[in-house]
Amino acid sequence: MTQTAEFWNTAYDNDTAPWVIGEPQPAIVALERAGHIRGRVLDPGTGAGEHTIMLTRLGYDVLGVDLSPSAVAHARRNAAEKGVPAARFRVADALRLGREPAAAAELGVFDTIVDSALFHIFGTEPEARADYVRALHTLTEPGGYVHVLALSTAEPGIGPRISDTLIRESFGTGWELEDLQPSSYRGRVTGLVAAEVETLDLKPTADGIIDTAAWLARIRRL
Repeated sequence: MTQTAEFWNTAYDNDTAPWVIGEPQPAIVALERAGHIRGRVLDPGTGAGEHTIMLTRLGYDVLGVDLSPSAVAHARRNAAEKGVPAARFRVADALRLGREPAAAAELGVFDTIVDSALFHIFGTEPEARADYVRALHTLTEPGGYVHVLALSTAEPGIGPRISDTLIRESFGTGWELEDLQPSSYRGRVTGLVAAEVETLDLKPTADGIIDTAAWLARIRRL
């Protein structure tokens, strides 16, 4: 569900974001190791900046963007603390990028876009989802790739969850869905989701970590 920047700011300011786990998502690490990331890279919904930090350290030209100023501030601190001060972040509204081509043009185009847990936020909002997919199409170089890691309806869990059908239907004209596989997404239990975790009888680790069902899609921009 689409939320305001203020909502996301609160999650970072109060350290209640369940998606902030102190490291990159294992699925994204594996994606890079498999050679699926190349060229200029965009990390939309960068959050704590873990993927931008990882990819910058590995030598990629990467930009992390987020709607939340608090997220961007958090990501910059995180990069400095991890010894990757060259990691670049800026505040940007992914939906505005889809509605206003001039705003997208300010960012340029990218060979690879890595979406970790942003696309599924728009799962129940067709207009917002269409705006976001339009932004991705504008921002991706022809022949470039968008990788989407999204929470899956395959099993109960915290957070907004979507079906594989929704991914297939969202990336139609102008795209080729090359691969869509079950994957996993790692989160942590915080006060924001503790009641939901208890209701669903989920079993986090002793450190409060939960691995939950996800989809990993590879989509080529035509």
